[in-house]
Amino acid sequence: MLRDITIGQHFPGNSLVHRFDPRLKILLTILYIVLLFAAANPLGLALSIAWLAVLYKMAKIPVRMIVKSLKPIVPIILFTCVLNLFFVTGQGEPLVQVWVLRIYAEGVRYAILMAVRVITLIAGTSLLTYTTSPIVLTDAIERLLAPFNKIHMPVHELAMMMTIALRFIPTLVEETDKIMNAQKARGAMLDSGTLKERMHAMIPILIPLFISAFRRADELAMAMECRCYHGGEGRTRLKVLKYTKQDAISCMVCMAVFAAIFATRFFVPGL
Repeated sequence: MLRDITIGQHFPGNSLVHRFDPRLKILLTILYIVLLFAAANPLGLALSIAWLAVLYKMAKIPVRMIVKSLKPIVPIILFTCVLNLFFVTGQGEPLVQVWVLRIYAEGVRYAILMAVRVITLIAGTSLLTYTTSPIVLTDAIERLLAPFNKIHMPVHELAMMMTIALRFIPTLVEETDKIMNAQKARGAMLDSGTLKERMHAMIPILIPLFISAFRRADELAMAMECRCYHGGEGRTRLKVLKYTKQDAISCMVCMAVFAAIFATRFFVPGL
């Protein structure tokens, strides 16, 4: 399960999605998330999924990576579906009634709707990290937050911390997997027993994981000091972010698709 976590991974490429300006990419990703919850009908969600599939096809991201990124959130999806099934009421007779629990047709529809939304949300945000390197992502976040420099907010340091945290997610996942395999080789029962026993079995994993994380943080801080890192003041960039004509055209296409998705809210009845 741990190896299925693909958050923070970057897949280099030269597609149109990879070359798209990262600042616009972040803003459009945020707008896409808002649209997923604004689309209150199956047509809007269908258009959102179709557009996301087109982008993944253009970026040449394999389907197996999308499936792997969705595996860790299966419990969240199931929990959301159960809540909607049993707590969304409707008119008429319930489809299923077990003791005080009732399942209505509206609950089934909302459960499906929320499951699709969560899946599309994870797949859409994963596309941002798949097609944007951590260094470029740091520069994009810093440029977007640049106006806050006027109120003396440490924008550069904030962007650096966010990107470092995102960058080290795959590293910590790999470290956790190694520690778990080492504990299993020593006879630790991590996959069996009661819930209390499993929680106790996690202690020999969490302690070395925290020690490893702090050690990596100390090594990173020392490496930055050895390279005379002193924040964003006077810092130059190897690649300066610039908007191009291709970025403008791609942005207009995305906005047109988003407008079509949002328009379904008014012309197509919701659930």
